[in-house]
Amino acid sequence: MLERTSQAQRRARARRKGVGQSKSSGLLWIAPALIVSVGLIYYCIGYTGLISTWNWDGVSPTHQSAGFGNFRQLWADPVFWGTLRHTLLYFVIVLVMEVLLGMVFAALLHSKVWMGALYKVIIFLPVVLAPATMAPVFRSVFAPAGQFNEALRFFGLGFLQRSWLAQPGTALGVIIAIGIWQSTGVSFILYFAAMGQIDGEIIEAARLDGAGAIRMFRNIIWPSVRGTTAALSVLTAIASLKLFDIPYLVTSGGPDFGTEFLGTFIYRVSIPQAQVGYGAALSIVLLVLAVGVAMVLTVGFRLRHRSE
Repeated sequence: MLERTSQAQRRARARRKGVGQSKSSGLLWIAPALIVSVGLIYYCIGYTGLISTWNWDGVSPTHQSAGFGNFRQLWADPVFWGTLRHTLLYFVIVLVMEVLLGMVFAALLHSKVWMGALYKVIIFLPVVLAPATMAPVFRSVFAPAGQFNEALRFFGLGFLQRSWLAQPGTALGVIIAIGIWQSTGVSFILYFAAMGQIDGEIIEAARLDGAGAIRMFRNIIWPSVRGTTAALSVLTAIASLKLFDIPYLVTSGGPDFGTEFLGTFIYRVSIPQAQVGYGAALSIVLLVLAVGVAMVLTVGFRLRHRSE
């Protein structure tokens, strides 16, 4: 009996040793990639933070120390505050519309719809189209003699015709509309997958109890997709903060900085204006805002979920 016990203990120790060796060997395999990726990311962040304290054009072998001068300049820059206003407006409108449209499309395509697969492709197609490819199309559509003004005239709304990309207010509206068009496919896919996890028996029981569409949405569907909405809020906030391609390719941040966002502003001061130190300071602010907003939204949704 004692011999069997000692053999079992030896086998257990051997298994534990084998598991420990496999874990350590697995760590050794991923360690190089982990060190390179994490080290490179944090090295770049640290180096950007260092450059933000310089007055430097990005090519000269020497630079001047600016201390926190770039951050003071940023605080007094009206264009910077304008980019934050544009970002906030873009985030709020795009998030509301992509949540609304994504949920509507997902709910409709979960029902029996003829050619549903084709509709899914059409809704998701803008996500995979490159902004560089679509930018000339948008400039043509919203030109003074473009298709959008022609459509307004055709439907008897000619009094609404204008140069959409030549006025700050309407140009920003065009950028927001393009953002909604491009991001609705992602929200649709997320909500479609989340609604697919809802137990069909619960919905059937609610229908038998006489629950209407609004009550079913409020009591069953919305609580089930709340986590998806939280994730979508974080993704949209980060995408709004680092938005670059659409405003740069369609309007170049104009007119009169009317469609300037943090991404386009960082590029403008760093490359054409050769103020790399100031651009690095803007990049650090962008990083802090992205991390802070993501943490606030995540913690806020968790606290609300616990309270309910």
